Amino acid sequence: MIISSTNLQEIRNQIVKVKKASPEEQIIVKAIDEDFNRKVMEIKGVNVLLSPELGNRKDKLKQRDSGLNEFLCKLAAKNNIKIGIDIKELQKLDKKDKARTLARIIQNIELCKRTKTQIILYPENKYKKQDIMAFITTLKGSTEQGKIR
Repeated sequence: MIISSTNLQEIRNQIVKVKKASPEEQIIVKAIDEDFNRKVMEIKGVNVLLSPELGNRKDKLKQRDSGLNEFLCKLAAKNNIKIGIDIKELQKLDKKDKARTLARIIQNIELCKRTKTQIILYPENKYKKQDIMAFITTLKGSTEQGKIR
């Protein structure tokens, strides 16, 4: 189930409802900004943080604002939260925005590689293992990150 709310209490309530109905269902929360992402990663029951690189962000001169930093990646690895890349949203972008977003994804993949945080492509069941491996390794990811868990 994808939750795309900006209210943290509403997210907590939806997680409780979903876990009561079906405890095995994956909880996916759509990312907004770094502060929101940190608070979401501290909530129990979240499985995937989806597309932290998307959004209306302003890059700095020497660094991209990719929605993640090393602390957030370590927190995600500690709490067993995967970072999701939404391919459908990426395909909808025009060329300039797509290039900017791919550069942010590359930065996030490198951060996840350093902190051993898991990366998934969303929707998961749509892509073959070879496609996932090719996509992640093309964007400077390791073969370990490309393997399906």
